Amino acid sequence: MPSSYHAIFAAPGSKGFSAAGLIGRMPLAMLGIGVVTMISQLTGRYGLAGALSATLAMSAAVLGPWISRLVDRHGQRRVLRPATLIAAAAVVGLLVCAEQGAPDWILFVFATGAGSVPSVGSMVRARWAAIYQGASRELHTAYSWESIIDEMCFIFGPIVSIGLSTALFPAAGPLLAVVFLVTGVLWLTAQRGTEPVPQPREQHTGDSALRSPGLRVLVLTFTATGGIFGAIDVVTVAFAEEHGHKAAASLVLAVYALGSCLAGMVFGLLHLTGPAARRWLVGVCVMAVSMIPLQLAGSLPLLAVALFVAGLSVAPTMVTTMALVEAHVPRTKLTEGMTWTSTGLAVGVALGSSAAGWVVDAAGARAGYAVPAAAGAAAAVVALLGYRRLREPVPIRGGRGADDQKPDKHGDHDGRERVA
Repeated sequence: MPSSYHAIFAAPGSKGFSAAGLIGRMPLAMLGIGVVTMISQLTGRYGLAGALSATLAMSAAVLGPWISRLVDRHGQRRVLRPATLIAAAAVVGLLVCAEQGAPDWILFVFATGAGSVPSVGSMVRARWAAIYQGASRELHTAYSWESIIDEMCFIFGPIVSIGLSTALFPAAGPLLAVVFLVTGVLWLTAQRGTEPVPQPREQHTGDSALRSPGLRVLVLTFTATGGIFGAIDVVTVAFAEEHGHKAAASLVLAVYALGSCLAGMVFGLLHLTGPAARRWLVGVCVMAVSMIPLQLAGSLPLLAVALFVAGLSVAPTMVTTMALVEAHVPRTKLTEGMTWTSTGLAVGVALGSSAAGWVVDAAGARAGYAVPAAAGAAAAVVALLGYRRLREPVPIRGGRGADDQKPDKHGDHDGRERVA
């Protein structure tokens, strides 16, 4: 492990909660694609598969910020455990009903309940933020590490989920995702020493973290970006099936995540200067442009190459986004703020997967890749229009230090010019 990454794990308990976060986040990459694979196998209806995946994502988008707001007020342990049990029960209900051929409306009810799955990545990043408050370099490396963990999930998650569902039985992939979720959350919440201390009640207001103009720009942009991810998952499964190798979809999607993982690993070793908002804007625009070659891929190997290149811009953009959230959101609402970006992604995934499913059913998989291209273009437009708000000074930090221009322990100023 490079020295920069090794250094952040000198903090007591950091290895434990990061490992628990890895397990708890596996469902992020397994559940949606597992539902798509399961439903398409059982019914052959990609439209229904995409709609159920979209419903799950939309429900998580609605419930996620509310759960995270409760976490900021009451702590991770008290909130995450009951939320996880509700989500696990709903997913199991969805799998059983799908296997039994239940009416579609029942499947949508359970998919809605499954949206109570907590944003484990936000919980882990909040722990890093609490440990390295005011230390921009360490926090940049920690966020990069967590982005690598995210991509590791997306490398192995689809392989495991699709592989199990095609080799064993249709519900095998989503079922294992439930096991990972429960195990990861229970392990994470058992580690009380690194759990961020809830802020005093008098510091909490009824206002949402979305009052921050900068956060609204990030969330809207990530809504469009989520459309890229949701559409690519559905269309790639259909594309692989059209070419007679449905199981290979997991490998192709893993290559996409691998590109992001490698880029994130390198990015975490850099100590960049200049406005983080500008790097973020460049990253979003590059992600949009990288969708164009997908329209030209006529085989699975060419598609894998195109997705690998597209993945190179993902992790650096995600890392910079989390740093911008940390800079624009008060500490009393940090977990909620981070979850709002995940919510934007979830909404985008819902819209993208649903739209892609209908396009695939109507015109085939090749036509489906127009959906992520359109989503990428939308993300770039929103980012360009909102860029000014991300560069504006933050008037009230509510206890945060990122934009207060206070020296960190390295003697640097921890403002937007240093946040990466």
